[in-house]
Amino acid sequence: MTGNRPQADQVLLCVGNCLMGDDGAGPRLAEICLQQPLAHWTVIDGGVSPENDIYAIREHRPRRLVIVDATDMGLAPGELRIVDEKDIAEMFFVTTHSMPLTFLMQQLEDDIDEITFIGIQPEVVAFYYPMSEAVEQAIHQLYALLATDDIARCIAPYLPNIQPTGVCDE
Repeated sequence: MTGNRPQADQVLLCVGNCLMGDDGAGPRLAEICLQQPLAHWTVIDGGVSPENDIYAIREHRPRRLVIVDATDMGLAPGELRIVDEKDIAEMFFVTTHSMPLTFLMQQLEDDIDEITFIGIQPEVVAFYYPMSEAVEQAIHQLYALLATDDIARCIAPYLPNIQPTGVCDE
């Protein structure tokens, strides 16, 4: 990042459609964060059109952006992974959003030092289904990790064809 402008600490962009079962993981996380705010985090519920929040994200001038969305990675429901931008493009999980998340990331990469995408493996993504217990638990687990800033240490990276299990329990 260049220039001498002030920086906010961190922005959490929660993405998804709360009318489609586990795809509502992002908005559910945003709801929890609004009820129990996290220190040093600005939370934005990006819904199904997170690209509409590019300007708002830039206005916060964060050093770090974390994007959370339900992501079909072929894992057990509720598994969390940090997904690399190149893998997002290859996975084609744009289906529930108006634009690919890679578009949003590319628009912001010159303005933000660190962009991390966290995927939550859904169980069911279909209209009017409730959120699964596994995904609800994963959301609470992720909330706790955000509060302690243990994301990088406790969430494994998504590695196509090689999937470690679990999240740290410390």
